[in-house]
Amino acid sequence: MSEPRSRALLAQLVAFATVSRDSNLELIEFVRDYLRGLGVDCELIYNAERTKANLLATLGPRVAGGIVLSGHTDVVPVDGQAWTVNPFCLSEEGGKLFGRGTADMKGYLASVLAAVPIFLAHPLRRPVHLAFSYDEEVGCLGVRGLLEVLPQRIPRPALCLIGEPTGLKPVLGHKGKLAMRCHVHGAACHSAYAPYGVNAIEQAARLIGRLGEIGARLAEPQRHDPRFDPAYSTVQVGVIQGGTALNIVPADCRFDFEVRALPAFAPQEVVEQLQDYAERTLLPAMRAVKPDTGIRFETLSAYPGLATPADSAAARLIARLCGSEAFGTVAFGTEGGLFDQAGIPTVVCGPGSMDQGHKPDEYVSVEQLAACDRLMDRLAAYLSEPEAP
Repeated sequence: MSEPRSRALLAQLVAFATVSRDSNLELIEFVRDYLRGLGVDCELIYNAERTKANLLATLGPRVAGGIVLSGHTDVVPVDGQAWTVNPFCLSEEGGKLFGRGTADMKGYLASVLAAVPIFLAHPLRRPVHLAFSYDEEVGCLGVRGLLEVLPQRIPRPALCLIGEPTGLKPVLGHKGKLAMRCHVHGAACHSAYAPYGVNAIEQAARLIGRLGEIGARLAEPQRHDPRFDPAYSTVQVGVIQGGTALNIVPADCRFDFEVRALPAFAPQEVVEQLQDYAERTLLPAMRAVKPDTGIRFETLSAYPGLATPADSAAARLIARLCGSEAFGTVAFGTEGGLFDQAGIPTVVCGPGSMDQGHKPDEYVSVEQLAACDRLMDRLAAYLSEPEAP
């Protein structure tokens, strides 16, 4: 097996510890300088604090019908994980390249960057746009700023290719996500006089129980979409905090929950049902004891689902590039739904597997990385073809 041309770049990208809580500027500036060295201009789109940035660059003619190659530069933390290798130093064993982000998704970014000289050497008739983002792992935050300026920067593309790890199989859909926090404010008192207080934990428990009922209704067979696994929208409570001591009726409790929604389902419906239950059933009883009690909801993060039609031009193109019409879906979310909402047809296809992503000893196989390099070659050839009359 030949050495992937993107391997050296992958080693350089992995060495930047771009955990979402930290800045990604060192990596972004490295990419900017790499592109400038090849004669490619690019733009950095910063966050408000100028501690992080997206990157946008165009190769080829500035005409409509180009391809956006999109990926995020941030990675999840390694804290508390039992790594057997240095997570921020690329290493190889048994045909596997280990390091944080190798699968999710610096392998794809390295392949894209290694293909830049290939794109430049081809007589491109339609452009390639590089769109690298920050803070995808914490709610697809950074790409929103990039998408705000995109219509003013480039002619309308024909396709966005999100390089999340799919084993280089074409993926047309994924669920959306809505993450919420519920704050319950009750009234404290000595536990010997519990009926005179408002137990915030008990009220939170009632709300969580109602979420379970809503989730059970979403799982009914008539709501299933067999393209997805699980085949229905799901609701899950992941964090709960409240109380100070057993002999004090707790005044405050909060819990975080999420909705993983099929593309056709609006997850806000879950929140609206829970708010209705709180306002009609819980709050009147709580305020009968203490008028200043309350329940409020806070949005933590959200991104839409993706459902690109299998008979679309975008699907036909990714099938051609991948050599497969075995379209699938993935359980994890991507920035793809946001690109799709912006009017850019989107598919997901990249090297590696999310089975390795977010885990200790994350890796991408040498074979997958080399195959992604070859996919970029096919893309360069496609973009150099005359358009059909």
